[in-house]
Amino acid sequence: MEEPHTTPSARLAGRDPIEVLQATPAYLAELFESLPEDVLDVPYAPGKWSPRQVISHLADVELATGWRLRQTVAAPGVELALYDQDAWAVRYARLDAALALEAFRALRAWNLALLASLTLQDWLAEGYHPERGFESVDFMVRYLAAHDLNHLEQLGVEVEPPR
Repeated sequence: MEEPHTTPSARLAGRDPIEVLQATPAYLAELFESLPEDVLDVPYAPGKWSPRQVISHLADVELATGWRLRQTVAAPGVELALYDQDAWAVRYARLDAALALEAFRALRAWNLALLASLTLQDWLAEGYHPERGFESVDFMVRYLAAHDLNHLEQLGVEVEPPR
């Protein structure tokens, strides 16, 4: 569901990645509160995910990225575990969207607290992604913020333009 040819920098278009990461939970909560229950399972386009699936995916990505960030800071050079988002998504239609949103919000807050505690050396630490090569914590954070923007756009959320 990710647009593979869009770089994080292009998607961010000058936005501060930390500000994007901080704002996304509120955007999702506002969207979730405005959606009627029967729309939660309607894909945003043919062959694409529904809002329930996107919110569940974001919770899973937050969990996986948090793990990768912690691995990289604790053991620079570590090989990062891959996961198959489509295999994980098989169960999303059966999951509670409100619980997925709650999990996302808690995990995002925890990951933001981690990021606020990092030193410059931590931000520069790299892990090895088997498909993309070495990635710094800084790159992972930019990638995550761009990922947020991609899915917010898919859900029709109007995100404030960069300053």
